[in-house]
Amino acid sequence: MSATINYEVRLLAVSFLTGVGLLVVYDCLRVFRLLCPHSDIAVGIEDMLYWIYSALMTFSLLYRENDGDIRAYAVVSAFVGMALYQWLVSRNFLKYLKKLLKYLRMKTGKHKTERQKKRNEKKSRKQREKLKKRETSRHRKQTSIKEAGD
Repeated sequence: MSATINYEVRLLAVSFLTGVGLLVVYDCLRVFRLLCPHSDIAVGIEDMLYWIYSALMTFSLLYRENDGDIRAYAVVSAFVGMALYQWLVSRNFLKYLKKLLKYLRMKTGKHKTERQKKRNEKKSRKQREKLKKRETSRHRKQTSIKEAGD
């Protein structure tokens, strides 16, 4: 093969591996989120940092391997790498990891995450407030009926 074709095939392969690598990093971020649940704001910040990292990695790939020229097949190859990794590896990996974490939480007695506990506390607090309002309004109605009868 000629040197040009070798160069193009190498660029295609490196682009593909970059796409796979970017999704591996995102899976690590997903695992971190499963192990340490946190607020939606923190998740948004993490996602923003991940996408900045992804943009820098893609830019460095194109700059290093192709002198900054954007080749459509290089970008498509990165997306194909991401898609294949997601379809073949990531989906199953996360499914089994969630099952493992659920099993471990059941064995350790930690069925609910902190986020779920806080949600339940908020719900029960709201329910108590609603009941209190109902009782107060019933008491007022009963009092007004008694006063009207007197």
